[in-house]
Amino acid sequence: MILDRLAPVGWRIGRNEECGLVTVGFHASHEQLTPRAALDAVRHATAAGFHAAMCSDHLAPWGERQGESGYAWSWLGAALEATDVSFGVVTAPGQRYHPVIAAQKIATLGQMYPGRFWAALGSGENINEHVTGDRWPDKPTRDARLLECVEVMRALLAGEEVTHDGLVRVDRAKLWTLPEQTPALVGAAVSAETAGVVGGWADGLITVNQPVDVLEKVITAFRDAGGDGKPVHVQAHVSWAATDDEALAIAHDQWRTNVFPSTLAWNLGFPEQFDAAAEHVPPDAVRTPVLVSADLDQHVEWLSQIAVLGVDGLYLHHVGKQQREFVDAFAERVVPVLADL
Repeated sequence: MILDRLAPVGWRIGRNEECGLVTVGFHASHEQLTPRAALDAVRHATAAGFHAAMCSDHLAPWGERQGESGYAWSWLGAALEATDVSFGVVTAPGQRYHPVIAAQKIATLGQMYPGRFWAALGSGENINEHVTGDRWPDKPTRDARLLECVEVMRALLAGEEVTHDGLVRVDRAKLWTLPEQTPALVGAAVSAETAGVVGGWADGLITVNQPVDVLEKVITAFRDAGGDGKPVHVQAHVSWAATDDEALAIAHDQWRTNVFPSTLAWNLGFPEQFDAAAEHVPPDAVRTPVLVSADLDQHVEWLSQIAVLGVDGLYLHHVGKQQREFVDAFAERVVPVLADL
């Protein structure tokens, strides 16, 4: 089994052996929840029956209505201590985080919580990275920088002393505290093109829900490029409420700044720019990036279409700020069905 092969490096976000075939996790959105609210939500979710959790790593929210952006790495220590499930984070080494510091953070959490922590690495977004004052690179340069960071971080996590001179620079760095089980370095990708690059270096793939035919191409590109046999995980944005109108209103209020193609979304620098770009986005436009329905059976159907692509894990992100009712309803009616697919 995949989980058996990856166990030596501490991978625990693969297929769920206790609850079924698919790991169903809870996503904590730091752009929308205060750190305390996110901690309360993830504790409730894991107690209710979600198998795992992950979080975002932002310096700024996608829009002013979201209104939050706590530091993911401080929060992860508290969340791992407060629960007994695996946790992951999607992060971007190279500009805001030097790869040596990124590796040190990963190593520390891996040492404290063996087999329970993983990090997904991406090339970043300008909204988080511009604060360094450095020029925001074009996509090919960002991808090349990420590959350098991965090389540096893997060497450090293997206990090597590293010196590197390229798009990132490292001078005789060494990690003195190493985990017994090296956390997995997962690749984050939205497009098939990026997934094809990720397949060459990553321990797994994490992507987001898209139309099933598009998502299938992303997963296939990852597998064809070297990711065959490695876990694939999908973060699925959902909006659920008592009525369809309420669910749509929540999604439109909180997630309409996330309907744009990556060529725009990765390059805008400030929440107010996202708000301005989304000023005329109609409510129905959020139905593509967000699965919107008051019907739990409909959510099961949509999420099942993702799961049958051979996905190992689904991380559910309710795009509303109120999480408790979502957690209770999905833990009872949705998670058990998905886990047994």
